[in-house]
Amino acid sequence: MIIGTRGSDLALAQATTIERMLAERGVKTSRKIIKTTGDTFTDRPLHEVAGVGAFVRELDDRMLEGDVDIAVHSMKDMPTVRPERLSTSAVIKRDSPCDVLLTIDGSKLEELPENAIIGTTSMRRRAQLLRYRPDLEVHDLRGNINTRIRKLEEGQYDGILLAEAGLQRMNWDLDVQRLDPKHFCPSANQGTIAVVTLAGSEAEKVTSALDDRRTRIETAVERIVVTPVEGGCTAPVGSFTHFINDSELHVLAEVLSLDGTEQVRIDEVIPAENYEEHARKLGMELVELGGKELVQRAVCQLGKRV
Repeated sequence: MIIGTRGSDLALAQATTIERMLAERGVKTSRKIIKTTGDTFTDRPLHEVAGVGAFVRELDDRMLEGDVDIAVHSMKDMPTVRPERLSTSAVIKRDSPCDVLLTIDGSKLEELPENAIIGTTSMRRRAQLLRYRPDLEVHDLRGNINTRIRKLEEGQYDGILLAEAGLQRMNWDLDVQRLDPKHFCPSANQGTIAVVTLAGSEAEKVTSALDDRRTRIETAVERIVVTPVEGGCTAPVGSFTHFINDSELHVLAEVLSLDGTEQVRIDEVIPAENYEEHARKLGMELVELGGKELVQRAVCQLGKRV
């Protein structure tokens, strides 16, 4: 079976993980590298790349055309609305969902000097940083994980924000500070690999054995809760859910203004039974608290910057 993947080192590491898991089950695979819109436009912030699914669309198209059997994605990059013929056949057991801070000298976030320059592409991370440390200067940072670290080492930034899961998958042991999700609520599905196939295909049947039930439920709740605010992947929206025991889930979700001075937040425990219904209720509560208005304002402000 042919696995389609982006060509970055991180994407290839994720594809390797799926290849190994399938090989353990006696499934032989080959690999096809596909360049996506998000890989092409590396000279601008992601919110300036038109449309949604900047790292996903081309892989979807190639699968629908029959060029690949399996696609491997960072699940947080996948749009909520998916082509009907495609199936998310497996959600892999989650790696760390957390953000980390990597600094040039090992300084922690609280130790950085006033007006220190931090690099990130994420509007969510930007807003959360400014909420936590309004004095910081937050500058755009694009490129793959190697490029981002090189820019830090060159002194272009005092620190950069990364997803800890990416470092784990690259097997890099760096001196980073893990940021508390209570203050830096991750993006929905951060730290999760998703496997996509054609619905009803042999590939779907084979890869479904890789699915982790708990991670699938957690990531589903994260998406359901923030869907009503219509934030897409560029607005300052965080959503993080995890099992606290076999029957209950802790749900944290928030929407921020771009400058981090305003926020609405959900912090609740829901039963795992009928989790979709409870998640939808929390999503409507997030709207009623003003989350959708904050998203609309952020989108408008970002539009004016383009």
